[in-house]
Formats: sequence, C-alpha cells, structure tokens
Amino acid sequence: MRATSYSARNRRLKQDIFGLQQFMARWFSRPALHSVLLICILIPASKLAAQQAAPDDLPDAPAPQKSSGDQRGSQTKRILDIIPNFRAVSTGERLPAQSVKEKLLTATDDSFDYSSVFVPAILAGYSMATDATPEFHQGATGYARYFWHAAVDQTSENYMVEFVVPVMTHEDTRYYTLGRGGFLKRTGYALSRAVITRSDSGNEVFNVSEIVGAGASAGLSSLYYPSRERSFANTGTEWGLDIGIDAASFMAKEFWPDIHHFLFRDTKPGNAAQH
Repeated sequence: MRATSYSARNRRLKQDIFGLQQFMARWFSRPALHSVLLICILIPASKLAAQQAAPDDLPDAPAPQKSSGDQRGSQTKRILDIIPNFRAVSTGERLPAQSVKEKLLTATDDSFDYSSVFVPAILAGYSMATDATPEFHQGATGYARYFWHAAVDQTSENYMVEFVVPVMTHEDTRYYTLGRGGFLKRTGYALSRAVITRSDSGNEVFNVSEIVGAGASAGLSSLYYPSRERSFANTGTEWGLDIGIDAASFMAKEFWPDIHHFLFRDTKPGNAAQH
C-alpha cells in the first residue's frame, strides 16, 4: 500500500514539475516580456557601472592633456565609414549643453547620412531569412519591403529618441566615452547608457528619451505594418529590439577609438577624422 501511495505521489510530483516547466516556457517565450527582461538587466548594470566608476574616471572629468599623436580616446563621425557615430563624444572632451537645433541635426544625420542604410540593410536580410513578416514574401521584392520598413523604423526611432522626447525632457542625447578602466567596467558603463543619460544641465538622470522614445516609435510602427502584425506582443518585441540595438551601439562607440587606433595607428591625426 505504501509503495502504491509513494508511486502515486511521485507521478503527481513529476506532473507538477512538467506543468511548471511548460508554464515557464510559455511565459518566457512571450515577445513582450523580452523588453522587460532587457530593462531589468540594464538597470542593475547601470548601478554597477556607477558604483565602479571613480569620480576621476567619469567622462565629464577635466580633460587630460594629450599629445597630438594620441588618438586612442578620439571618436570619428562614422565607424569604419559605414555606421553612423555622430553622437559620440571623445574621452575627456567638454562640450556645452546640447541645443534643440543640435538634437534635430544629430537625429537627421543618423537617419539620412549615407551610412544610415547599413543597419536597415542587415536587419532586412535577417528578417527575410527568418520570415519575420510572411506577408512581405521573399526575393528582391520581399527584401525591398523589409528594407524600407526597417529604414522607417530606424528613422522614427532616431527622431523620437534623439529629438522629440529629449527636447521635452531636457536630456542630452550624446554618448560620452568613458575610455578608461577594464573591459567589464567600460562594457557595464556603455550598456548602462540605455537607461542612464545626462540632462542638459549635466546631471545623470534616467534615460526617458531612450525608453519612452523607443516605445513610442514601436507603437507608431503598427501604422505601416500588415494588420496581422499589429499586436502588443510585436510592439513589445520592436521596443525591446530598438533598446537592444542602441545598447549594443553604445558598446561599439565605447570601444571604437581603441579599435580605430589598432587598425589605423599609422594614420596621422589630420586624417583620422575621415574614417
């Protein structure tokens, strides 16, 4: 009798565990949850970066004297000539508050510079390969549909994150390169910029421009995608993707001066800005 009772309890326990596994699998497969998880990861990372960064290591510390040949902390307008880098500020560089006109021009450069087609082109190819929007179909026509949707997504997100929202919240949209410290420290700092930014007065504040601006852009995207794709889940996925791409771009901006110095160490300072 005891053996039968034990066997029954064991089966019920296995059923409960299996049910819990299925519940977790369904829950974590929800696209809208990915955005929440991304923010939950970025916020602790931002706190860790703030704790690890000593006052002298912060990017708004007085600029150290650098020789004319030291280009390690210097940013360029584009990364490898194909990725926009107009918002990056070189290590130690001190700039006045960002004006409304500057925010508008930066968003425009990020959206319409010749290098702005790189990210949409990559995203369009990936989306078509994964058949993300079946209504677009395949082939050259399908790729064209994916591309112009990705380009409009990027433009909408740029203007929301870099112009519309920061003008209302008085936030600085530039990326200030840390440029000092170890890899983990700089990575944590770069990723944290998705949730922490500067106000126009120079104080660190929650990055409303990024979080709210990316969400607003994702909501607007439902206006020009097929009706079947207009759902809260897809909007949440687009929102999380926008924030994730921006976080990755901050990391690229942080380490680009080091990569540039490694690749073009023989380049004269006068020619470095061309890259």
